[in-house]
Amino acid sequence: MTEFAPYTPEMALKAADLLAQGGLVVVPTETVYGLAADATNDNAVARIFEAKGRPSFNPLIIHVENAAMAGEWAEISPLAEKLAAAFWPGALTLVLPRRAGTRLSRLVSAGLDTVAVRCPASGPAQAVLAALGRPFAAPSANRSGSISPTRATHAAKTLSDKVDLILDAGPCDIGVESTIIRVEGGQIYLLRPGGLSVEAIERVAGVRLEKPQWPEIQAPGMMESHYAPQARLRLDALTPSPGELFLAFGPTPENVSATRNLSPGSDLTEAAANLFNHLHELDALGDRIAVAPIPEEGLGLAINDRLRRAAAPRP
Repeated sequence: MTEFAPYTPEMALKAADLLAQGGLVVVPTETVYGLAADATNDNAVARIFEAKGRPSFNPLIIHVENAAMAGEWAEISPLAEKLAAAFWPGALTLVLPRRAGTRLSRLVSAGLDTVAVRCPASGPAQAVLAALGRPFAAPSANRSGSISPTRATHAAKTLSDKVDLILDAGPCDIGVESTIIRVEGGQIYLLRPGGLSVEAIERVAGVRLEKPQWPEIQAPGMMESHYAPQARLRLDALTPSPGELFLAFGPTPENVSATRNLSPGSDLTEAAANLFNHLHELDALGDRIAVAPIPEEGLGLAINDRLRRAAAPRP
């Protein structure tokens, strides 16, 4: 039976012990809640794919305590090292060449010669990593393709019978997944917009982010349909149609009733933090959701990316 427990330092030790034994643990991070397994254990990593119903060709992110731990499992170029120094711990995932001869499960990379690596800023995640002493792999703690979890109760909805422990540390601070980039020489490719803005990365790197050049999926969050509620979404809606719930952003016209508002003050940081929780709540209220326009800047890139994938035709 799955244990659901508030996060404490003692529970971090228990989580690490379960992971070391091949278990699955829902771990809170600053972005979303993650479904963690020991990244060096093939059987444990396979359990992630089984629990989520996740396609085996969709790679996972490994989480590390610091850049030194990352260097044990991946090759870090000078530009990648510069970005890690600027943004780790934080909401940046770097897709790097796998280091030869490591014990890292091949399932993590889904057959690629790269691995996606992130150093989380979350205290609970860091405590689990410190106790484990090696990376854990952790996609979002939800069924594949569905709304990401920003609260422990979201994860429990679909995974409560498939994991050994769910740690509850309250709502996630950022509320959307990490930004994923791939560094190739002096070029950087944006694989998934997320909780770290493109503008911030470009300022530190001194180069513009490019569009991906690879046909295959290189990182999580690149599938066309993803992050989706059961309800159907209509994007860029100024007002809801009859029978639609309305997910607003910013001030709404006097004659429009907003069922939920991502940010009445048009704050994109607040909107990102509220996005998945509001979608969870609206999904429980109806089967059609109209979504107000979101600016395509800063965290708006990540919000719109999630909304477009949530509204895409279902496989």
